[in-house]
Amino acid sequence: MCIAVFLWLAHPLYPFFLLHNRDEYRSRPTEPVAWWDNGEILGGRDGLAGGTWLACSRNGKIAFITNVTEVGNVPEPKSRGELPIRFLESKKNPMEFAEEVVMEARQYNGFNLILVDLSCKSMIYVTNRPKDDQALVSEVPPGIHVLATASLDTPWPKAVRLRTNFEKFLEKHGGGELLAKEMADTLMTDATKADKTTLPGIYSIEFEYPLSSIFVEVNTERDFFSGPYSTRSMSVVSAKTSGEVAFYEKYLEEESWIEHMESYMVEHTGTG
Repeated sequence: MCIAVFLWLAHPLYPFFLLHNRDEYRSRPTEPVAWWDNGEILGGRDGLAGGTWLACSRNGKIAFITNVTEVGNVPEPKSRGELPIRFLESKKNPMEFAEEVVMEARQYNGFNLILVDLSCKSMIYVTNRPKDDQALVSEVPPGIHVLATASLDTPWPKAVRLRTNFEKFLEKHGGGELLAKEMADTLMTDATKADKTTLPGIYSIEFEYPLSSIFVEVNTERDFFSGPYSTRSMSVVSAKTSGEVAFYEKYLEEESWIEHMESYMVEHTGTG
């Protein structure tokens, strides 16, 4: 039940600033953030399906994805984690790639996908589970946004809480430098559970309640969980007006939290 809060074209120093928690079974093999084989893509890698939940590239592209909480699955679905990588490897701009994804959207289980190109200042949201009569593809306006496992900016309790805390943090620090570690430790470790009466009710309360916090930890075997399930990593990706991109990750390895940072300058090659 991953969650992310991000700032887009609404800060004097950072055109883009993202905080992201990835929640997953402890037993699922995962590789921490690193440069991939060709040295062009920076991100974590799912050791089972081979894709990613969050990654960026040297030419100024960023992509991240969350599942959609829903009942039922697509038979023999494609891996959702491949979508961010395909975008980063393509020469298409966010809208062009989004239109490509829509053509095959039914082949995936529910997903929310954010596509960013810093070079052309474009951010596109794609989902194959649109809310009500909303479009599958939409341009993301400047401002603060939250993405959990529902449509973009759906006011689930944990999403509202994270957005509010993020806004307070920004107000406190004004338009100055934002420290990745401080923000991750302050905002993304919040284990406060939601009031049970405010849960979305897609599944039972017994399933939704332990997942209703920003930081998730289910350490015991339960009817709805096939083993320990928790927040496996906290990530902060920032892009400065200078062109510097920094990727901070704090990830769980066995029972220890390990942190590291990678940074690089965007290579302006252009897309589309």
